[in-house]
Amino acid sequence: MQQDRQRILTVSVKRLLRRGASSRLCKIVNKTHGADLSILFRDLSVQDQRLLFDMIDDVEQKGILFSELDEDLFVELIDGMEPDGVVTILEAMPNDDVADLLNQLPDETASSLLKRMEKEGSDEVEDLMRFEDDTAGGIMNPDFIALNQEITAKAAIEQIQTEFAEVEMPFYLYAVDEYNNLVGVCSLRQLVVVKPQTPLKAFMTTEVLSVQTHMDQEEVAKLVARYDILAVPVVDESNRLVGIVTVDDVIDIFRAEATEDILKMAGVGEEFIETKSIFKSTRIRLPWLFASCIGGIFAFYVIGRFEASLSKVTYLVAFIPVIMGMGGNIGTQSSTIVVRGLATGRLNIRDIWSVVGKELTVGFILGLIYGLLIGSVAQLQYGTIMLATAVCLSVLCSMSVAALVGSCVPMLFARLNIDPAVATGPFVTTAIDIISVYFYFSIATRFLGV
Repeated sequence: MQQDRQRILTVSVKRLLRRGASSRLCKIVNKTHGADLSILFRDLSVQDQRLLFDMIDDVEQKGILFSELDEDLFVELIDGMEPDGVVTILEAMPNDDVADLLNQLPDETASSLLKRMEKEGSDEVEDLMRFEDDTAGGIMNPDFIALNQEITAKAAIEQIQTEFAEVEMPFYLYAVDEYNNLVGVCSLRQLVVVKPQTPLKAFMTTEVLSVQTHMDQEEVAKLVARYDILAVPVVDESNRLVGIVTVDDVIDIFRAEATEDILKMAGVGEEFIETKSIFKSTRIRLPWLFASCIGGIFAFYVIGRFEASLSKVTYLVAFIPVIMGMGGNIGTQSSTIVVRGLATGRLNIRDIWSVVGKELTVGFILGLIYGLLIGSVAQLQYGTIMLATAVCLSVLCSMSVAALVGSCVPMLFARLNIDPAVATGPFVTTAIDIISVYFYFSIATRFLGV
């Protein structure tokens, strides 16, 4: 239903743009959420994007649109806009979102915009930009509720009402000591149900799950998901509370990491390519396909080694696609299972032998089943028991080795601190194709005596 609504929105806006129906466009744009507009903008020219953007009345809505736009679209949209207009929108946005956007811009442009922002906000944004984009420090929100552990519940409520009314997501109240070190946490529910004179330290939880600024964002997301919390505090090396990572950031992390892994596994890099130019898309995908090209050349030489055998028994060629295909498919399945398990934390690199052993066993069983099936087809078609046996053993070996390679390589990459997603796609499938062809011809020529 949501896809249908988005499609109707896109078609309607394009039709109104052609007609120049500005008043109707203005009504639609101001009633549409910024997240939906960001999807609409992908199908519009830069000129039409700016036309619609200028029709938005609410500055906060413009900020939401900024944060939801793909990087290329955002950079193109603000190129040519008045800097003061951009700054007005940025100042209405959460500082962590502003830092993310400025990191997408050239250093000169980002510095110029920071100088135009109010000093307090720009200082916080600059502090966030010091951290790597994919760390807890880079994604944390510096707006949170932190109170001294000695104050009472009544005083805490009064302070929240006067000093923290603008906090975006007040899920938890964090307790700190006189040095701003994190010492406890409590929910807002706990705060309002205790007696007014109860000190914060009397009912707060002292066992606080926290992360340091340099922790990888994917590990932060796993912690939040594992313990079912709405936010996790971020501390520096001295255990001083400097920010929080909220559940909405975690959702974005999982989406970004999953997309990145899928693109890597497909062999098209790690960035969105839907909105990139033909040249950029070609440049991104070109090196990833090089592995397939090299693998194809190796396979050519492997097959050429058995050229004399093929000239004597030409029907050997008929089974090459099915043997390579079955091996490639199970190899991709094993790789996907392992990469996903590592990404979600369900698998650990210490479990390498149990994981590989399990996948190898599954590959052997599936290879035996499909080997007998395809071997039976070979027997019915050509009436040669030796060929049928060779095909059966080739499928068995191909699928078993494919499962071994598909599960083992990502685990080894993970142990070497290399992103395991890069081990899939062209790399694994190409290796399996070469191995499958070699096994097939080696077994077939031995059994058929050619």
